[in-house]
Amino acid sequence: MTPGRRSSTFTRLLRHGFTDASAAERLLDSVELAAVRDDPVLLEALGATADPDLALHGLVRLLEAQPGPTARRELLDTLIAAKPLRDRLLGVLGASAALADHLARHPRDWEALVTYEPRDLHPGVAEFERGLAEAGDPVALRVAYRRCLLSIAARDVCGTTDVAQTAAELADLATATLRAALALAERAAPEDSAACRLAVIAMGKCGGHELNYVSDVDVIFVAEAAGEHDETKALRSATKLASHMMRICSETTVEGSIWPVDANLRPEGRNGPLVRTLSSHLAYYQRWAKTWEFQALLKARPVAGDLDLGQEYVAALDPLVWKAAERENFVADVQKMRRRVVENIPAAEIDRELKLGPGGLRDVEFAVQLLQLVHGRADASLRSGTTLDALQALAAGGYVGRADAVQLDDAYRFLRSMEHRIQLYRLRRTHLVPEDEADLRRLGRSLGLRTDPVTELIREWKQHTGVVRRLHEKLFYRPLLDAVAQLAPGEARLSAEAARERMVALGYADPAAALRHLEALASGVTRKAAIQRTLLPVLLGWFADSADPDAGLLNFRKVSDALGKTPWYLRLLRDEGAAAENLARVLSAGRLAPDLLMRAPEAVALLGDGDGGGLEPRGRAQLEQEILAAAGRADNAEDGVRAARGVRRRELFRTAAADIVDSYGTETKPVEADQGALVDRVGGAVSDLTAATLAGTLRAVVRDGWGDTLPTRFTMIGMGRFGGHELGYGSDADVLFVHEPQEGVAEREAADAANKVVAEMRRLLQVPSADPPLLIDADLRPEGKSGPLVRTLKSYEAYYRRWSLVWESQALLRAEPVAGDEELGRRFIELVDPLRYPAEGLGEDAVREIRRLKARMESERLPRGADPKLHTKLGPGGLSDVEWTVQLLQLRHGWAEPGLRTTRTRQALAAAGAAGLLGTEEAAILDEAWVLATRVRNAVMLVRGRAGDTFPTESRELAAVGRYLGYGDGHAGDMLDAYRRTARRARTVVEELFYGA
Repeated sequence: MTPGRRSSTFTRLLRHGFTDASAAERLLDSVELAAVRDDPVLLEALGATADPDLALHGLVRLLEAQPGPTARRELLDTLIAAKPLRDRLLGVLGASAALADHLARHPRDWEALVTYEPRDLHPGVAEFERGLAEAGDPVALRVAYRRCLLSIAARDVCGTTDVAQTAAELADLATATLRAALALAERAAPEDSAACRLAVIAMGKCGGHELNYVSDVDVIFVAEAAGEHDETKALRSATKLASHMMRICSETTVEGSIWPVDANLRPEGRNGPLVRTLSSHLAYYQRWAKTWEFQALLKARPVAGDLDLGQEYVAALDPLVWKAAERENFVADVQKMRRRVVENIPAAEIDRELKLGPGGLRDVEFAVQLLQLVHGRADASLRSGTTLDALQALAAGGYVGRADAVQLDDAYRFLRSMEHRIQLYRLRRTHLVPEDEADLRRLGRSLGLRTDPVTELIREWKQHTGVVRRLHEKLFYRPLLDAVAQLAPGEARLSAEAARERMVALGYADPAAALRHLEALASGVTRKAAIQRTLLPVLLGWFADSADPDAGLLNFRKVSDALGKTPWYLRLLRDEGAAAENLARVLSAGRLAPDLLMRAPEAVALLGDGDGGGLEPRGRAQLEQEILAAAGRADNAEDGVRAARGVRRRELFRTAAADIVDSYGTETKPVEADQGALVDRVGGAVSDLTAATLAGTLRAVVRDGWGDTLPTRFTMIGMGRFGGHELGYGSDADVLFVHEPQEGVAEREAADAANKVVAEMRRLLQVPSADPPLLIDADLRPEGKSGPLVRTLKSYEAYYRRWSLVWESQALLRAEPVAGDEELGRRFIELVDPLRYPAEGLGEDAVREIRRLKARMESERLPRGADPKLHTKLGPGGLSDVEWTVQLLQLRHGWAEPGLRTTRTRQALAAAGAAGLLGTEEAAILDEAWVLATRVRNAVMLVRGRAGDTFPTESRELAAVGRYLGYGDGHAGDMLDAYRRTARRARTVVEELFYGA
């Protein structure tokens, strides 16, 4: 070959889409193609395929496999002369290596692609049955099946059929194959065949007339005795026939397998009998079936065996399917199913999953089926087993917007086309988009993307996936707004009853009220109503994802009523990505955050991701600066404390909102995996805020009563959770008040001033107002409630030297200055350090006393009727257990281990582990229990709006606590079990470390 010719051919091959032009040249120069190597028609046809290199290689193999020169010449002549054959054969060879292998093994099967009569363009079950008729054994059936599959693939890749028609043909071929396999089984056991009537019911994609190239074929078997035969024997015979039929299709032979036949959708799944009578099926579905089983029956279709019996089965179960939405647990089941289970998909594959991944095929199929179950009760036109037909019917009936239905139809068709072409290549069951460049190129070209196949494919795929990700907004919620707003006369829309049914199905307990809220928000032609109609479909989906959708919608209406005329409010929700979802999470997660927001709705601005500070907690210094400045500007103490409480309310909302968003996660921000970090963030933020509020209140009271200088130096010492930076949303502020008279001031005058300051601070922080009160608790002072509220530093010193008890040393482990005179606070800490970290540690008598106090507290302080195992504070393995254990270690070893000298429980626990005072596993067990108990208490406050140490008993509140802790709907029992298990393990460690058991 001359260099010039080689260069010319090489260039032409590249221009026609070949990637390995050198290999293609060698194949074109082979003996088999000698007669046509220069024919421009052949090169043009190869270049039109998905993978010209693959098509040419497959053609050479097919020619090599022909039985002789005559057969080879016949194939080539037909290929060049007949365009339909050329397009079909080369199209298949360029798209499917597996079908090229089949043709190489069965070289005359190319003739199946020659005929081009109208009846060959859209064959049905009868045509496929004729194609399989001569298969007398399982091997022959496989060969015949592949020959029929070859013709389906040819029509598919040439564009003769669209994706829906191809899926229907595949289902029809599966029907014909099941009938042929059953006939083989009956021929092998005529006695069994005579004893029973056996019907094969197709389920899943086969039943829905939308099968893939490679898929399990889901079936259910129903049988009755034939004639006078005994029912038990008839069922035994039917089971043998069904099992044999399944093996014929599923077993691997020299010609491979056809596909697995899966009967696991039957009653009781793989644990139930393979074959049942009609009455047995009916009894099961009437009594035991779950919602998903009725959803599966949407696609039930008799396909083989006794079709009359199959029709009886469908007719008997049909009424039950369309009553499924009336079942008591339908909403909970739907919410469980709607939260797609992706945990089983490997993380590396989730973004390539066409079927189960976010925005995948399963999303569309599930959504359409849900709407069918909800609205098909009253509208028989919706009762199709085929996804695209059902979607079209939903649009025609006004249940789905027409434009949205068209968009979703396009997306579904594109994703199914991708799935088909991916499976066709190797005829393997997969739903993963390939990563290899060559595979992506072939896939893109097979879908008609020729300019830049890989880039165009990925762009279109992501675009369609994005459409599907928003489908709940489009399918479920937008039609509800169209129904209540009624802005487009003449368009089909949901009736009032259909809208009510849909709200119930989406989890709304009071659909009438919910629809009234929607009407109030979305009706009218104002700009505000137009923006609300854009926002609400998305918000409704987020509300439905919570434990209390009704509360979410009601709270949104309240906020919108308060802020609707404020120009920035709707603009914030519309334009700032995070704000709308953050608001939806916050409004539907419980009572506390919405209550804080309603008192000053402008705090919505914190939920954006712009310059409003966002949800990041602010530090103590920043908070003190703002509160002290506000108090300084006030004319009197009342106004100053009112300003301080206003800041506190806003910052409590910021902290609660951030906690909810981090715990629930959003579409762009995953759930915070480190539960300990969540607890520390809340405890630190609320403790800092409380300290800053006390500092501002002190400043306001002193300025109002004494000007710039109080007659006595005054400081507050945080105790308990306050001193430990572990306050929860509903915690009081445990403090000690310490003062020291200014030079030249009498003790009586100083004491009176200090007591007046304390009394006024406590009064002003509890005055009824729109802001939550802050209760100051001084009961941990010397002598408790019997002792003076305020003492001088010298008085504290005298008391602790003479009267101090071991429990007071334990309480002082948490002492930390929080507000007031810093130098006085530092001297107080110097005073108490020897008490809380005694030299050489606690004596045995003191240890016994602490153990005795703890045991008494466990028996006396637990509320009557409370379940000890679920009491987060005093129950076994609860906060008290962990904290007393850690504090005993601090009292015994703090003098020698500097790391133990901290007011924070988790830090002290980590330091004890690092010092070898307990094992790493023991430390982890106690930490996990403490974090979980704290999270539960925070959750209870967020959900109920008031503090509590036990799980709520009301089901919606319990579910909301579960959602905060990461448990889906219907998993409250799992949450309680997990808490008991965690607490039980912690109690075992406490028994050993604290009690020395």
